[in-house]
Amino acid sequence: MNSWDLWWWVILPYLALVIFVVGHVWRWRYDQFGWTSRSTQLQEHRLLKWGGPLFHYGTFAAVAGHVLGILVPESFTRWLGVPEDVYRWFSSIGGTVAALAVLAGVAVLALRRTTVPRVRAATSPVDWVALVLLAVVIVLGVVPTLGINLFGAGYDYRRSVALWFRGLFAGDPDVAAIAHAPLVYRVHATAAWAILAVWPFTRLVHAWSIPLWYLWRPYVLYRRRVPTRPAEPGTGGRRWRRIGVRY
Repeated sequence: MNSWDLWWWVILPYLALVIFVVGHVWRWRYDQFGWTSRSTQLQEHRLLKWGGPLFHYGTFAAVAGHVLGILVPESFTRWLGVPEDVYRWFSSIGGTVAALAVLAGVAVLALRRTTVPRVRAATSPVDWVALVLLAVVIVLGVVPTLGINLFGAGYDYRRSVALWFRGLFAGDPDVAAIAHAPLVYRVHATAAWAILAVWPFTRLVHAWSIPLWYLWRPYVLYRRRVPTRPAEPGTGGRRWRRIGVRY
């Protein structure tokens, strides 16, 4: 293992994780009023109602796919009796659908940010950085999913990228496993660490503000008000009179 691999696949990931954790603590202590998605729905809502759900639901599916593909060992699926080719086709098709949904959502949201002046004025430079990094990660996730695993010869990332990733949390990252992976996987992983590093300083922090209290809050009762006709003038209600006329 040379010094470059040590820096890129050991020091950089741990540095990104430290910034991720410390940055969130700092943001929560000193910028709770800024802990928000800074919604621009009032500025524009037609594009948002399409781009927002596509991006969020696609992201949830992509995260679930990464958990199954990277955090779950290959031995576990083998123990369940899932053949490798079945797993590869299932992960490729599911990953493609999720990635295309995220990509479409990001495209709509980016179009909205760039073409709607009021939304563009409410976008900070760090928001643009996060948006570009998200686009890079998504594109580099779609390329190997479609070009390598679905229509290509296939690549078992669970024996390389997954081993290195799980090793980071065990304190023993397999640098050789990730260093010999295809370039697209390495750039994809690097961009993911970059997103983690900038995450605490962007509007992405709202992802952790899940309103779980909503599940056990008291019911809200909505009562219908029966409309009544106003009292006619001269029948006990407010009397109408001409200007300048005294009664």
